[in-house]
Amino acid sequence: MKNKLLLFAAAALLSVSSPQLSAQTKSFKKGEFKQWAQTPPIGWNSWDCYGPTVTESEVKANADYMAANLKSYGWEYIVVDIRWFVENDKAGGYNEKDPIYVMDQYGRYMPALNRFPSAKDGKGFKALADYVHSKGLKFGIHIMRGIPKVAVEKKLPIKGTNGITADQIYSTELQCQWLHDNYTIVANKPGAQEYYNSIFELYASWGVDFIKIDDLSRPYHLGEINLIRNAIDHCGRKIVLSTSPGETPIENADHVRTHANMWRMVDDVWDTWGHVTHLFDICQKWYPYIAPGTWPDCDMIPLGRISVRGERGNDRMTRLTKDEQYTLMTLFTIFRSPLIFGGDLPSNDAFTLSLLTNKAVLKMHRESKNVRQLYQKDKKVAITSKDSKTGETYLALFNLSDDKAAQKVSVNLADLGIKGKCTVTDMWSGKKVGTFSKEFSRSFNSHACGLYKLKRIK
Repeated sequence: MKNKLLLFAAAALLSVSSPQLSAQTKSFKKGEFKQWAQTPPIGWNSWDCYGPTVTESEVKANADYMAANLKSYGWEYIVVDIRWFVENDKAGGYNEKDPIYVMDQYGRYMPALNRFPSAKDGKGFKALADYVHSKGLKFGIHIMRGIPKVAVEKKLPIKGTNGITADQIYSTELQCQWLHDNYTIVANKPGAQEYYNSIFELYASWGVDFIKIDDLSRPYHLGEINLIRNAIDHCGRKIVLSTSPGETPIENADHVRTHANMWRMVDDVWDTWGHVTHLFDICQKWYPYIAPGTWPDCDMIPLGRISVRGERGNDRMTRLTKDEQYTLMTLFTIFRSPLIFGGDLPSNDAFTLSLLTNKAVLKMHRESKNVRQLYQKDKKVAITSKDSKTGETYLALFNLSDDKAAQKVSVNLADLGIKGKCTVTDMWSGKKVGTFSKEFSRSFNSHACGLYKLKRIK
């Protein structure tokens, strides 16, 4: 009886209709999307703290905090992560036993009303997006690739077609292995492009500015990524595209940078030292692909208060030490990864806030050029870039060793293009370090780092 009632509930929800996109449907030129993220996107995502259970009030609270404390530093995206369309999901693992899905008559997911009450009367995320926009911020959502299994089972019509139904465009092959809500869309099937067009028309009508799409990267779903790119380019709204998760194959680098604004290099990054050091290894092959509009992505930042109702461990402040937090943020910023904070913003302490509001560090992240690794050897790493306006040099030095004894990390200034003397400033503290020639070196404790700006003395 319970299963029957759940099916009835799901069927009833299928009748909810969605607002239609206005008649204006501007199409963007090929490659124009790169102009929408000329600097790496920075913002907040609900996943690390709320998993698949975030509510409207929690999203608003994080938006309020960002507007009050972070917007002036460039932070702007508020992103609702996975399964916002399931009424009865749970923390610590997805409810795949008896999920109550919410979707419209065209097989397009709609926000669960018990979690997002402003979505009533088929409004979708329009009211929540309007709220975020009223704060001077941008609004984003997460989806899974593919088409809902429920839409296939019920043979729901695909909007924009003449009689094509969901069961005509799907395949069970390569279905997501860790979440089974959707089936693969066969890219060359009539109606496949129309389905993706229909969901992005819907998101555009809500005012979505950013979308993260999961299960695209490993394996690399080239056909569906092509459909998604086409759908965004024709939806009438500039929607920044993030592909996720897992390690995007380097052999697909040229394709992904012509189709997405950012792409994941790794699986989910949590607050463990092993996850941080793994990023250093993975980043090595992606430096050549850092460019305006197209950004290799180190994943979300697992700092502050995480796992409030999360997927990895109990409610906690990050387990990374302060030195490890500096190491993570220094890597993310000098590498110019998107900065998508995962902790609950209203729970930030003063130290966490300081990591997100350092003007010099954020300027480097936003404006630097020529990012490259000088070396990675014996658990020591040196990464450099240039100030795009002054030509001054940025330098990050890391001691990744577990050895308790402090380690000296050094660079030859000639390798940085610096002849003669230079002054060095610690970017995290703002303090002058001194004047150096030929070599610059510092000693760091285990898992610690330094971030510096070097100015040549003429």
